[in-house]
Amino acid sequence: MSDFTIQKDSDGVAIITWDVAGKSMNVLSEDGIRQLDGLIDDALGDESVKGIVITSGKPDFAAGMDLNVLGSMKESGGAEAIFALVMQLHGVLRKIERAGMDPKTLKGGKPIAAALPGTALGIGLEIPLATHRIFAADNPKAKIGLPEIQVGIFPGAGGTTRLVRKLGVMGAAPLLLEGKLNDPKKAKAAGVIDEVVDDPVAAARDWVLNAKDADIVKPWDAKGYKMPGGEPFHPAGFMTFVGANAMVMGRTMGVYPAARALLSAVYEGSMVPFDQALKIEARWFTNVLMNPSSGAMIRSLFINKEALEKGANRPDVPDQKVRKLGILGAGMMGAGIAYVSAMAGIEVVLIDAQQDAADRGKAHSADLLDKAISRKKSTEAKKTEVLDRITATTDYDALSGCDLIVEAVFEDPAVKAEVTAKAEAVIGADAIFATNTSTLPISDLARASQRPEQFIGIHFFSPVDKMLLVEIIRGQQTGDRAVAKALDFVRQIRKTPIVVNDARFFYANRCIIPYLNEGMRMLAEGVSPVLIENAARMMGMPLGPLQLVDETSIDLGVRIAKATRTAMGDSYPDGAVDDVLFWMADEGRMGRKAKAGFYAYDEAGKRQGLWQGLAERFPQADPQADLTEVQHRLMFAQTLEAVRALQEGVLLDIREGDVGAILGWGFAPWTGGPFSWLDMLGAARAVEICDRLTKAHGPRFAAPDLLREMADKDQTFYGRFGAGKKAA
Repeated sequence: MSDFTIQKDSDGVAIITWDVAGKSMNVLSEDGIRQLDGLIDDALGDESVKGIVITSGKPDFAAGMDLNVLGSMKESGGAEAIFALVMQLHGVLRKIERAGMDPKTLKGGKPIAAALPGTALGIGLEIPLATHRIFAADNPKAKIGLPEIQVGIFPGAGGTTRLVRKLGVMGAAPLLLEGKLNDPKKAKAAGVIDEVVDDPVAAARDWVLNAKDADIVKPWDAKGYKMPGGEPFHPAGFMTFVGANAMVMGRTMGVYPAARALLSAVYEGSMVPFDQALKIEARWFTNVLMNPSSGAMIRSLFINKEALEKGANRPDVPDQKVRKLGILGAGMMGAGIAYVSAMAGIEVVLIDAQQDAADRGKAHSADLLDKAISRKKSTEAKKTEVLDRITATTDYDALSGCDLIVEAVFEDPAVKAEVTAKAEAVIGADAIFATNTSTLPISDLARASQRPEQFIGIHFFSPVDKMLLVEIIRGQQTGDRAVAKALDFVRQIRKTPIVVNDARFFYANRCIIPYLNEGMRMLAEGVSPVLIENAARMMGMPLGPLQLVDETSIDLGVRIAKATRTAMGDSYPDGAVDDVLFWMADEGRMGRKAKAGFYAYDEAGKRQGLWQGLAERFPQADPQADLTEVQHRLMFAQTLEAVRALQEGVLLDIREGDVGAILGWGFAPWTGGPFSWLDMLGAARAVEICDRLTKAHGPRFAAPDLLREMADKDQTFYGRFGAGKKAA
């Protein structure tokens, strides 16, 4: 079955339609490249064809390259196979671009236009960029852009070279280095596409029938072309490249190979003829694909994430789509859950003890929608539609007919037990009850339920509207239908789910708390807070541990510490951390919300740098700790907990461990997650570092038995537990 088909009409227009069978969106495969190449040859060689339109048989144009193909080629053929494939694709797109014209006179070519009905991403934009004019449907939901940088690669099918030569380095930078996506009108305003029309195929068809020779010559193929903004050897261009390099290094701290490679491809390519620039781009693209970091990012942020969102670990039970949702507690968490659920089309009942509190919870949705309207990302009609789905009330009888309840009240078992009983007195016997908690064991909370097999944990991350991860916790008696319900609900609200077994702190908090604690522990030891924070960022963590404590609030840390100490008794390991945390609380420095924490803040809540009072309370040691030592302590504090969670059966799938770490608390995305990072490092090297850290800093760094066993057997996590294989 063909991915591409061609139809020639009586006016001499050849319509090439991209429509991959069995896929909701088109992706380009190796076979697809060959098919497109053959059809272009066919159309260019047919004297009856006056012009070509490339479009899609689906509502969207394309989602990009099939990254699974690149992954398999990397494994089987290595760099040579990848480079050959990329150069083959460059050849096809260059054939489209030149369109049969005479290479000297630049005349006699056939006009080729792209007609985009909807979203065009990655290769789905790189193919149109090689055509002579791009027409997009006036579809505000469509996204147009090159998001490759977000999964650890960069546009390698000519998108980098063409966009820079079309827009200049500064114009192309947000699209290439940030993966910024635009709707069609904004894409046109940015100069990425040419026309936004009601019927792109008809408009493209008319254009190719009337285009002249000069209309199909790309600027970089014309004599006298100069890059917008200047080439690197031009004074203006030189400063542009200096600024771009500084910006990238400032944002990435040099740990993302794709960003560095992209800049190299742009810099080197801009000083040579276009065809040579494409070859340079292909070489850097191949270099990135062969880098373990890029492979890990693709695996976690594309392949594994997509598998989890499609229900890779969903129990085999009938569809559990949520029709009516009840939310208990209208605080920031409950209000956020109400918003994302109503946005997904779900009817919501939002309950609080006081009507004004319930109304404030609903008003949170109104505020978010108002912001979206101000940014022209929503409308008043949409706002009305969403708010009409939310009923704010104190009346538990309104929960009648709800098939899922999400309890989001204060983290107090007694309060949670009370609202559980009230809700279960009203809801139907088949309804699933979920508790939103970040620390309390689900099995203990389930004791308040009359139907523990229908009781489950759903841990949302704050702010709910922005955070992509949802952690689903299976209690000791939780049944498969409850798990399926939670998974289906999370997919409805367009989040990424992971499923873990019940244990204190579950998975995400179990790993992030040691990271925060290690930062505070080092502060107490006299390690410079500047060194602590920058060491974390230089490893790719989005926030240093002290800043993250400020963001999550110090009083929350105090509550968690007190509860953990009560539960663990004499085995509690973090007394040294509490000395820092409790002192900060006594000083009234509760974090960003109080405009006073480890950092100083202005009246608007903007960080002003680390608080100088830290130096007085925690004098800095001389000499200071080694940078690598600090980084190892911060990284292994998190990573070893992930391994222990897998070893103890809390974490069921390393794919969920890696995806959950990146989406849940921002674990250095360049690594692909903690298990991918350990695979890059090697189990033997990891154990060696653990032994050294244990000797210097104590048993919290002791290598788990599983890791030591894998070192002895020369195993990797993805070799042993990949594709959902369970720990044994």
